[in-house]
Amino acid sequence: MALTLGSLLQAILLMVNAIAILHEQRFLAKVGWGSDAAQTFGEPTVKSKIITLINSVRTLLRVPLIGVNVVVIAYELVLG
Repeated sequence: MALTLGSLLQAILLMVNAIAILHEQRFLAKVGWGSDAAQTFGEPTVKSKIITLINSVRTLLRVPLIGVNVVVIAYELVLG
């Protein structure tokens, strides 16, 4: 399997899908990555930036991901 632009884009899509389906109460809060852990005073830490990124992806990209996933699935079914 060669590393092509298509396979790289599919890997990125899978990573964004994985972030989008994380459940805050079931998973993120148990490991200390809930939305309340992102509130820091002073300079933001790497952890708070990652938590903010996860919350942003879950909020903003959930609906567009449905369309992108449908297009990718149709592309794979037709052109394999």
